[in-house]
Parts: sequence; C-alpha cells; structure tokens
Amino acid sequence: MDGPKRMQGKRVLVSGAGTGIGKGVALEFAREGAAVVLHYARDDDEDAAGPAEAINRAGGRARAIRADFNRLEDVRRLGAEAVDFLGGLDVLVNNSGVTVTLPIEEVTPELYDTVYNVNIRGMFFLTQAVLPALVRQGGAVINLASIHAFTGLVDHSVYAGTKGAVVAFTRELGLELIPKKVRVNAIAPGWILVEKHVKAMPPSFDMEAAARLIPAGFIGTPADVGRLAIFLASEDSRYIVGQTIVLDGGQSSIQPLADRITEMYMGKLPTRK
Repeated sequence: MDGPKRMQGKRVLVSGAGTGIGKGVALEFAREGAAVVLHYARDDDEDAAGPAEAINRAGGRARAIRADFNRLEDVRRLGAEAVDFLGGLDVLVNNSGVTVTLPIEEVTPELYDTVYNVNIRGMFFLTQAVLPALVRQGGAVINLASIHAFTGLVDHSVYAGTKGAVVAFTRELGLELIPKKVRVNAIAPGWILVEKHVKAMPPSFDMEAAARLIPAGFIGTPADVGRLAIFLASEDSRYIVGQTIVLDGGQSSIQPLADRITEMYMGKLPTRK
C-alpha cells in the first residue's frame, strides 16, 4: 500500500469490518502497512472479502472471516483463526455493533439480547480470546463506543446502554491490562457518514445544511475513525490508558438552547463595573 507506514509489520483484527466504520478502519490500517483480518457478520453484509482482496492486490496482506456475534463459539473461532492467519496479534479493534431505535415499550427480550450480545458480550469475549496473543506483543485494544454513551437521544435506550457499558469496560480493562503491557482505549464517534446512512436519506436531504450544524463544518468519515485508531495503536499514545476519546466534530460540545438563552437574556443581564 502507498503512503506512510506507521503500522508496518503490525497485525490487526477489526471486527464488524464488512461495511461502514469497520471497513474504513481496516483500510486505514492496511494503508499504513498492517496485515489485517476483516470480520463480517452475515452473508448479506457488504462483503468484507472485497476490501480484503483490494488490500491483497495492492501488495498488503488481508483476509475476511465471517462470525456471528450472537454465537459465542463463533466469537472464539474468529479470534483463533485471526491469530493463526496473522501469526500473532498486535491490535484488536472491537467495532462490531448493531443498533435499535424503538421506544422502551416495544423492545423485546430477544431484541435486547441481540444488541447486548453483539455490542458488548462479543467485544468482551473476543478480547478474552485474543488476549494471550496481545500480551505476547504488548499490544493495543481499541473499542468503539459512541456519543450515545454521553448524550441522550430518544428511542435509543438499548443501544445507549451498550455504549455506556463499553466506556466502563474500557476504563476498567485499561487498568487491568496495562501491567501486562496491553493498552486499552476507546473511540466514541459522533455522526460518521457511512453507506447505510446515504442509502436511507431521501433525495431532498440537504447534506451541506446538515454539515453546517456540526461545529467542524463537515460530517466525519470512517477514515477519520481509522486515523484516530492508528494513533491509539501507536507509541505516540503510550500515556493514554483506559480513556474514551470523543470524535464528533464538536457535536457534543454544543450547549442545548444556547442561542435561545442568549437571545432571551441579551440586554437584561447586569453589567459588571
């Protein structure tokens, strides 16, 4: 792969890499010289084999592996096959996730179990499965959380709960594993434009207007997440342990109703003498 090679010689497993953020993260690691295993969940996903083949054609080394995160045996098999193919493991990116947007009254136990199985249970046991390989290398674990862990949005009670769990898991595991020379951190993305969002948008959707609502002035991309993940996997971040880095273009920094409050009190506040 062309370009800088900060990850040259590194071996990386990215879960949920068949599409969206995971695919973008895997491609960024490959561009930086890493050998990559791209996990995908279902045959009807955008196939991770495509990106893997593209990496191989460009002179990199990659493989796509299917695993259902509702099945613990699949999670463990993924870890074993990835370590075997790569000959070890330096970086685990726990990206697999599903969401549900329903009022609490409409959430079934089956749906609840699926979201927690994929978003946090799978993350936990995949990390456990590859931990011996990471310890041998003094590797890094990067978990994908979300700004839903820190800010509220109606009808996201199940999803937000899993992402809050990711933040707590990251903090605790960071402390537990740093004596073993394995650093654990997380990324909490805001709005990242992925394929499924584009497909769901009506023709009248004004992307430029939406981008102007974000302080950075643009909507993030999977490559933005990938570049932060590479930083967290590198020695440049050696003093960052157990932290969740918010990557949202300033979205969560906006004070709600700030403009209206300012307008309401403009000219009515006492001046300091």
